[in-house]
Amino acid sequence: MKALILAAGKGTRLKPLTNSTAKQVLPVANKPILFYVLDQIREAGITDIGIVVSPETNPWIKEVVGNGSKWEVEITYIIQPKPRGLAHAVKIAQHYLASSPFLMFLGDNLIKGGVKGFVEEFNTLNSDALILLKEVSDPRSFGVAEVDSSGKVVHLLEKPKKPKSNYAVVGVYLFTPEIHQAIAQIQPSWRGELEITDAIQKLLETGKEVRSHVLTGWWLDTANKHDLLEANRVLLDDYLKRDIKGTVDSQSQIVGQVEVRQRARIENSTIIGPASIAEDCRIHSSLVGPFTSIGANTILDNTSIKNSIILENCRIQKIKHISDSVIGRGTEVIKRERASKAVVLFVGNDTKVEI
Repeated sequence: MKALILAAGKGTRLKPLTNSTAKQVLPVANKPILFYVLDQIREAGITDIGIVVSPETNPWIKEVVGNGSKWEVEITYIIQPKPRGLAHAVKIAQHYLASSPFLMFLGDNLIKGGVKGFVEEFNTLNSDALILLKEVSDPRSFGVAEVDSSGKVVHLLEKPKKPKSNYAVVGVYLFTPEIHQAIAQIQPSWRGELEITDAIQKLLETGKEVRSHVLTGWWLDTANKHDLLEANRVLLDDYLKRDIKGTVDSQSQIVGQVEVRQRARIENSTIIGPASIAEDCRIHSSLVGPFTSIGANTILDNTSIKNSIILENCRIQKIKHISDSVIGRGTEVIKRERASKAVVLFVGNDTKVEI
């Protein structure tokens, strides 16, 4: 079995951050999103992985992911020249996939518990597809599946105005090579894209069996700032363990699940977990509240921050309250005038903000 990660999306809802990086390698809990996907694929025993990238995301993703040696896998990069839909991404990867069954995983999606059990279930079935579903309160923004009492999918529709079920299609799929014939028979949707939901529906119309697996844990789609912060919160809360490798002075206090990585220095500060402080940071006379991750080589001085993501090489000085913020790498945020209200920021890379 092979795996296909789709990472060609430009991340327009995460601009300005994505003007200078791919959304799939933005960090949550101080780890690139795509690394969680690769970890879960490797855990499932798959070592032959294709990553579909765009001309824009290709250099950024290659720089961060490399050749796959970190995971002991072989990675093939596949260029999707224009964003023409998920099924189009499979179509341009057909030469790579050949006759192999494959796991398809959207590179900006995260799911609790990984995909090992999902892959094992597919291997025991005699189905042409197994799709992951999640019950949601309002499914109109998703592909929506109707299933029978045995878990077989009977109908699939992309973003219906009047959904017939609350089962949204999560961005994880397993296919046999039959999907290629189905894709060859569909036409672009009103969005001008080849929809994977239309291809799965074509499998159904041609008598193929599509089964479902309902996800009971969390599913995170990191499409915008709110989603990114929610993913950071969930992953810190679920996965982070107390691990102090840096230096914490006697005037500082560490409370709860806090990670302080090598060469980081905590001076006269309080860190309240869950929180992650990356390598070579300096936190001085500051308060880092829960659900915050601070990227490598960042300096916090006389600052209070919570529920935020700060990328690497930043300097934040004398800011009384920062919350619910995402701050891009290489950014300076410094106090210039008296400021008493909380600050909410969504700042791209290499920026200077004076408050």
